[in-house]
Amino acid sequence: MEEDFEFDFSEDPRFSVERYEEMIRNKDQYFFDSQAFESIVDYYIEKNDPIKAIQVVEYAIAQHPFIATFFIKQAQLFLMTNQVDRAFDSLRKAEILEPSESDVYSIKGTIFESLERYQEALENYEKALDLAEHTDEILLHIAGVHQCLNDYETAVIYLKLCLQQNMENHDALYELAFCYDILDKQDESIQFYTQYIDNEPYSYAAWYNLGNAYNKMCFYEKAIDAYDYAILIKDNFASAYFNKGNVLVHLERYNEAIDVYKHTFEYEPPSADTYCAIGECYEKLEQMDESRLYYKKSVKLDPQQSDAWFGIGVTLDFEDRYFESLHYYKKALELDDKNPDYWFAIADAQYKLNQLEESEKAYERVVELNSLDVEAWLDYSSILFEQTKLQEAIEVMSEAIKNNPDAAELYYRMVAYLFADGQHNEALTFLETALSTDPEKHHILFEYLPHLHDNKIIIDVINRYISE
Repeated sequence: MEEDFEFDFSEDPRFSVERYEEMIRNKDQYFFDSQAFESIVDYYIEKNDPIKAIQVVEYAIAQHPFIATFFIKQAQLFLMTNQVDRAFDSLRKAEILEPSESDVYSIKGTIFESLERYQEALENYEKALDLAEHTDEILLHIAGVHQCLNDYETAVIYLKLCLQQNMENHDALYELAFCYDILDKQDESIQFYTQYIDNEPYSYAAWYNLGNAYNKMCFYEKAIDAYDYAILIKDNFASAYFNKGNVLVHLERYNEAIDVYKHTFEYEPPSADTYCAIGECYEKLEQMDESRLYYKKSVKLDPQQSDAWFGIGVTLDFEDRYFESLHYYKKALELDDKNPDYWFAIADAQYKLNQLEESEKAYERVVELNSLDVEAWLDYSSILFEQTKLQEAIEVMSEAIKNNPDAAELYYRMVAYLFADGQHNEALTFLETALSTDPEKHHILFEYLPHLHDNKIIIDVINRYISE
């Protein structure tokens, strides 16, 4: 006959685990107190082994069938292993034993949230809120449901309540910044984090979020100061270094940005994004060999990094290696075929390679994707003009003006095309519009058709606007 042995393992959790594993190996039956079982379950959860943890919970329930904690842990483990129905069943048993246990309703809320049954999730989180002693995490969950419902204003209310309960809840700090960003309320974000820092000056997360808000408002120097405070408090804060690097790029301080980006490597493994950002800095400094080196490192880490493939193309284009650049532009386009910058670069490279028809089609795609790109409209029409497709060039300019009615350079280009087509009256009408829009840009007309310098009518009209 097997004999049960009772052990008190509350002093050393490791001893509990060892004795439990010995019991399994020997197929014995030991009795563990509830605290020992909890420590064994937690050990396997920390080891990311939910299957063994479930097995321990089953033993615990067999020996302690009236302790709700084990049914709650069982529900959590079933949820981790995507056994939703069994999780609900465990929670039902826990609720019978401890109807006032907040964790029962909190976990139910989590399950309903994962099932996108948001109203039921909120109902259960509210029940948990009434019963729980510490409520910051529940408030954070409620805010998350409201975010899922696109009700960011309400989410902000709950996130602030969460921070009132626990000012060091970093998840709430970051989610609040996200909500303010979605609501485009950077002013409120700056005001909130400034006040928060007055109370918690050593919160690196608050300084970081303040830096992000300043960055979005284009207060770049203030953003750098905020990131520097975040780094001073937490010197291994890689994200703060990375975002500071991005601000330095905005300020065209590329050498400083490179140093800051490289600093992240001391605290986290290099990422494709960081390599790509460094590559772009070297590109701006026209150090193309270094730039290409970092872009290649980026795509080696992540072949889906389209901007890095594009960057390699840019460095080759700079060296007049257009055929090679086209290859890399197309690789970028395979990953993001709706990026107008990629299409523009392809169109330009094809033009330089005298592939005019292909270039024309690529420019057509650019203006489809971004009708506000004045330079693309000008280049597109220019290719048509060079191929003596005058009517098509005029039609393209007409469409460009319709989309960009305040762009004087488009009117000046239209004047040139209309004169070339013999439509002098129409050309003069557009010239008047161009000059009234921006008389200082009239030189554009002569850059494109120098012989118009000899046209007395045009000169008279221009002088009239300039003298004014």
